Parts: sequence; structure tokens; C-alpha cells
Amino acid sequence: METSKTTLRFADLPNRADTTFAIEPDAAQRAEIAESLGIPAIRKLRFNGLIRAEGKHDWVLFADLGATVVQDCVITLEPVTTRIDQKIKRTYLSDIEDPLIGEVEMPEDDTVEELPATLNLVDVMTEALALALPDFPRADGAELGEAIFTEPGLAPMRDEDTRPFAGLSSLKDALEKKDESGA
Repeated sequence: METSKTTLRFADLPNRADTTFAIEPDAAQRAEIAESLGIPAIRKLRFNGLIRAEGKHDWVLFADLGATVVQDCVITLEPVTTRIDQKIKRTYLSDIEDPLIGEVEMPEDDTVEELPATLNLVDVMTEALALALPDFPRADGAELGEAIFTEPGLAPMRDEDTRPFAGLSSLKDALEKKDESGA
């Protein structure tokens, strides 16, 4: 069964056949999603896949997320365009342990969620896109410069000086020179 709906009730889905979907938001919808994610623009966005019954009461969503997004470079604030292509899987279980009872451990499978009465595919798509966005987008060639701060008259401490083995290089050179002259 193919659906054009973006909100699905699991009770209405067929148990013996996959339900396929394809979502391609228009420009206004992409702009709204971009604003909700705090990024300048989403040029392209598609989310297609299927929902399949798993046993009598559980469901699995398999989808492909494709997007072209524009983010600000973390160094120069120039626009950075990124292409995203991801496989998405979500498992919706009808009988899931309540995490508020007893000790809570991180689940091994982070794709498992409690079965809701309805599923908003746009919300799933937006969440998947948010998780796929680069954390620190950089424009080509953008590099952080070295910041040097010190009081007047003192030798500045550089990034190289803070590395734990920075002094070993000069010690090695000094020992090699001593061996050459003393040997």
C-alpha cells in the first residue's frame, strides 16, 4: 500500500503488506524546517521508505533521507553546502519498559521507540535530518588561526607549548647533539 499522508495511525495500517511513503517538501516547507533547525536553507529534501509490521503489535520504519543543506561556516560564517544521504531505521515497540522505574541504562539500540498511536513522518524526517547535520561545518580552506595572549614583556605561550610531548623534540635534539660531540 502506498500513502501520500504524512501522519499515519498504526491501527489503520495493513499488517500483511508494507506501507510505502515518499515525502518531498516544497520550498515553503523546506524554509520552515530550516528555520526550526536553525540553519539558513534546505535546497533539496526527500524522505521515502516503508513501514512494515513486525509481529502482531510492533512496526519498523525503513527510509532513505536525502538533503542538500546550507549551514554557516563555524569559522568564517560563509555559507557551506552539504549533501546528506542516510539510511534511517526506527523500530516502534508496543511493549517497552518504562525508563522511570528503577535504574536506567542506555539502550544498545537507539532506533527503538515506544509505539505511538500516530506517527508524523515529517517529524521523523526532521529529527533524522537534525541528527545528520554536520556539527561544525567549515568552508573550504577555513582554518582557525593561532591566538596568542600574554602580558607585555613575557614570552607568549603558543598552542605547540600546550601539547604534552612538545618538549620531547627539543630534548631529543639536545641528546643527539651531545652524543655526536661526546662520542
